[in-house]
Parts: sequence; structure tokens; C-alpha cells
Amino acid sequence: MAKLLHEFTKGVVKENPVLCLVLGTCPTLAISTSAGNAIGMGVAATAVLVCSNAVISLLRRVIPDKVRIPAYITIIAGFVSVVQMLVKAYAPDIDTALGIYLPLIVVNCIILGRAEMFASKNSVLPSILDGLGMGVGFTAALLLMGCIRELLGAGSLFGVPVTSGFMAPILIFILPPGGFFVFGMLVALASRIAKKEAPAATGCAACPMASSCNRLPEKGGRDA
Repeated sequence: MAKLLHEFTKGVVKENPVLCLVLGTCPTLAISTSAGNAIGMGVAATAVLVCSNAVISLLRRVIPDKVRIPAYITIIAGFVSVVQMLVKAYAPDIDTALGIYLPLIVVNCIILGRAEMFASKNSVLPSILDGLGMGVGFTAALLLMGCIRELLGAGSLFGVPVTSGFMAPILIFILPPGGFFVFGMLVALASRIAKKEAPAATGCAACPMASSCNRLPEKGGRDA
């Protein structure tokens, strides 16, 4: 149970695909101009991640190694097509807002990366939880960026005016330079948090001079 929980939570914080692994940067910067767009892209990508991970895990012993990448892309493309048709039918506004970035989920390196690195090597349930965790982490990062950029750049949140009357919108935040600035700040913050949470290394193994130290036991010296 603890292992399954770890497979889910790692993608949310410790291995967040956007802020820690720096994957999926293109849709992150392009879509995160508003909180609504961020949620739409995040939910769509999460659905594709979970479904493609499950199918690839089921077929991991059937797909030949020589054609595994084309096979993964074909599976992912099938689910992206289904998601795109559903979005067009039931959420046309989101489909218009996401534009070309919705079908481009097919080549999103987060999805293909999890298929190659995890789903193709693990059973179905851990693969589903891995995809769900990575999708939630991707959605959370998009939503955080979208809220910051929309609030500062347009003075609203989910389309509802928030700062009107006491702060003028800073338009640069909804432009590409503002996206890079917010992205850089969040990546730096995530890196800082990860360093604080990492356990401090102790003993000889933590010393940069360990390879040349004559106090190591295997070199005949005393154990430090």
C-alpha cells in the first residue's frame, strides 16, 4: 500500500514533471495565461496519461522492443483523439482556447516519458497511479502558473474580476516574457523546497575528498 501511495505522490511534489523534471514546458508556457485554460489542459493530459499508461503496461510483454516507441505513440494518439472529440462535443470553449495544444498532447514528453520509463516496466495498477500522480502534478503546476499570470496580468481569476479598483493589470504577465518569469520563479522555489527536504549526507561518503582520503577503512586507515 505504501509503495502504491508513493507511486501517486511522487509526481505531485518530489518528481513534479513541470517544476522538478522540467518536462512539458511548451504547453505549460502557452496555456497558463489563465486558470481555466490550465485546468482544461491538465485534465485532458491526465486522462491521456492514465489511459495510455494502463494500456502500455498491459501490452508491455507483447510490444517488440524495436517498435516500442511507434507503438506507444500510436496508443497515445488514439486516446488523444478520443479526448479531443469529447472536448469538442462537451466543452467547445475549452477546445477553442487550447487550440493546437490539445492534439499536441500526442508528443508531450511527459506522457511518452512515463510510458518508456515506467509503464513499460511495471504492472497495471502502479502504472495507473504513476500516470494519475504525474497528471495531478502537471495540472497543479499549470493551475498555479495560470492563477498567478491571470491575477497579475488580467486582474481576474477564472474570468472573475478580482483586483479592479486597487491594482492595474500588469499586461506583461499574460505575454510570453511574463510566462518565462513566473516559470523560472516557480522552478527555483521547487528546487529550494526539494533541497530542504533532502536528507543531509553524513559520513565519509559525503566528503568530496573521500576518493583520496587515507582514513578510509579500505585504504588501511581508521574509519572517520
